[in-house]
Amino acid sequence: MKVLKFGGTSVANASNISLVKNIVANTNTNKTIVVVSAFGGVTDLLLNAAHLASKQSEGYKSILKEIEDRHLETAKALIHVNAQSKVLSKVKSELNTLETLLEGAFLIGEITPRLSDKIVSYGELLSSYIISEYFAQEGLKAGYVDSRELIKTNEVNGKATVNFNLTNANCTNFLDKDKHQVIVMGGFIASSENGNSTTLGRGGSDYTAAIVAAAINAEFLEIWTDVSGMYTANPKLVKQAKAIPHISYEEAMELSHFGAKVLYPPTIQPVLAKGISIVIKNTFEPENAGTLITKNKNEKGKTVRGISHVENIALLSLEGPGMVGIPGTSKRFFEVLSQSEISVVLITQASSEHSICVGIAADDIDKATEVVNAAFEYEIERGKIKPVIAEKDLAIIALVGDNMKSHQGLSGKMFSTLGKNNVNLRVIAQGASERNISAVIKKDDVKKALNALHEEFFEENIKQLNLFVMGVGNVGSKFLNQVYQQKKFLKENLKLNIRVIGMSNSRTMVFEENGISLKNWEEALAGGQKADKVEFMKKVNELNYRNSIFVDNTASEEVSKTYNTYLGNSISVVTCNKIACSSAYENYQELKSLARTYNAPFLFETNVGAGLPIIDTLKHLIASGDKILKIQAVLSGSLNFVFNNFNDKTTFHDIVKQAQQEGYTEPDPKIDLSGVDVMRKILILARESGNQLEITDIANKSFLPQESLDTDNNEDFFATLIKHEDDFQAMYKEANNANSKLKYVAQFEDGKASVGLQAIPKGHDFYNLEGSDNIVLFYTERYPNQPMIIKGAGAGADVTASGIFADIIRIGNF
Repeated sequence: MKVLKFGGTSVANASNISLVKNIVANTNTNKTIVVVSAFGGVTDLLLNAAHLASKQSEGYKSILKEIEDRHLETAKALIHVNAQSKVLSKVKSELNTLETLLEGAFLIGEITPRLSDKIVSYGELLSSYIISEYFAQEGLKAGYVDSRELIKTNEVNGKATVNFNLTNANCTNFLDKDKHQVIVMGGFIASSENGNSTTLGRGGSDYTAAIVAAAINAEFLEIWTDVSGMYTANPKLVKQAKAIPHISYEEAMELSHFGAKVLYPPTIQPVLAKGISIVIKNTFEPENAGTLITKNKNEKGKTVRGISHVENIALLSLEGPGMVGIPGTSKRFFEVLSQSEISVVLITQASSEHSICVGIAADDIDKATEVVNAAFEYEIERGKIKPVIAEKDLAIIALVGDNMKSHQGLSGKMFSTLGKNNVNLRVIAQGASERNISAVIKKDDVKKALNALHEEFFEENIKQLNLFVMGVGNVGSKFLNQVYQQKKFLKENLKLNIRVIGMSNSRTMVFEENGISLKNWEEALAGGQKADKVEFMKKVNELNYRNSIFVDNTASEEVSKTYNTYLGNSISVVTCNKIACSSAYENYQELKSLARTYNAPFLFETNVGAGLPIIDTLKHLIASGDKILKIQAVLSGSLNFVFNNFNDKTTFHDIVKQAQQEGYTEPDPKIDLSGVDVMRKILILARESGNQLEITDIANKSFLPQESLDTDNNEDFFATLIKHEDDFQAMYKEANNANSKLKYVAQFEDGKASVGLQAIPKGHDFYNLEGSDNIVLFYTERYPNQPMIIKGAGAGADVTASGIFADIIRIGNF
């Protein structure tokens, strides 16, 4: 024999019920017990109607009408016309009784627990009757039994305790006499020995099925729902979650206790003692294997089997010196909670006995605070114990697995993963069985925590990086194309899955929680909302994704001022924007400090040398104990491009215009030509070498006429270049006559930095520097005479984008 239970979603409408019929018809067993829930959503409607009636609101009548319509329409859709009269008559009769009960609640203006149980039982009574008639009509040899005749409980309403001796006898006696091949009954409902309707608690239909399965020694208990088994995590929050093929009773109980809603926690208890296997299957995908729940087989290599959570948790903390060494304090604390019918879901106590903290349902926190303060009023008045501390908006997250106890370091791995993602642990607890490790965190961090832990324990070391990109112009568009082209390679070879969740230009911004398609990101951005840097940042924080990286491809000072907020929220920052790192030294230091404090990398390799590993090399030199003595460098790819192409057959204006059009200069080319860009770069190198400098400390020997420097827009700037062409030709002629080339050189030595145009003679390392290449000479204690040289393309959208990409990969490999 088998017991099959179908939840509210599975019997939500006529179409779904026909799927249920097919599953039952294909069940290979001599006798099948089918336990059904109320039609999807009906239990909530009944409770709401009862509540409104007790408040003497006539709104309950419209809800009652909705309930009536649902059942009559479903019956008409399922039952043949010539057989409808009997079924509809029975349904209407039951609905009339329900109406009378609700009218009673309305007239007296209250609802008792007993009346509530009677009202809410109609969901299962009606669904089981209609479904049994439909099954019989379809040739399944089906019969119907009112669950209240079989399952007997005490007189407690809302969550009654089952009398198993009487219930087991009822079930076996009934089955011995009943000759139907399929028996349909409602879940959730029962009755006391005196015949009063009782209920087994929300989710009690699972429990009903387990009670019956244990009573009749069923071969299997099948729980049919809308998901394909128990998952490694909630698939609605963790898209990569997978169904668990096989799990132990104990693991299933832990997961269901910690919020795995596919299974009601008490369900396992009746079948565990009998060793009856439970299978969780998907009504809408019956071919899927689902999850098999049996005794623990100690599968090798299986440690963490699932990650679950409970939302809407509050913490209640009692502390004070008057608790130390005083017997009975804990007893009084838990006793007062028990007497107030407040369940405790998590306990932790300091070894000093100075404090005790419990997790309870958030709905109970105000009541709990009141009763505990009242119980310890005497000690509180005398200052021996502090008034109880209540904390809300929390959740419990738990790792579950039978074999966790035999593997060291799981707790450390769990806490380290959460810490890296700035998920603060308010309380931690580990059961004596070591079958679960639990932690209380902020409710807002649940999704991030679940995904981070799932990635760590279940996803074959594939790390997901979530990018938020500001700026999709020359550099930004190249960067997005590179990510698109390399996505498959990174996943297969570096175990990195990169998603762009949000992006913005100066006009529009767009977010896609599952990742923007980089194949047509231009279309997605064009259809986005109006760009707003503050709202962009708010959305990034609101999404609260793990491994979040803010990518700044702009040259905006306003955007650079947001870095501290991103870093302070554990969001890494990757930028080619030099403004932040060359701003006031205090700000530079704050950003570095925030990155360390919140474990959020702040990488800006492209600030100097675009895609060249200049800053990274410098960091390694310093970290290994070397000391920088001198830096000489040509750091402007744009200026090198300009002076490599400028001669007596061209004009300075035309070459600068070409450099701007080809993306070698900043949008405002004066930033490059005035030396400000190079000043920023040498300042960053000096700071990364361990020196405290401001940009005003750098000597700038500008080659531009003062009139050019005084302009405030590109049009006027280019006009001055035409006006002073003779001066530029004179510079070229002087250098050419000296058999030298013009290079814009940056230097740092003895704590002093300077930038300026120099005539570089033949034989010098800078002389043959071509195109837009950069070169840096590091003279150090280890390289005092022959410097370490880094040379290569130092400007251009492609190489800058590749440098940004490289920084993101560095973060992925941290």
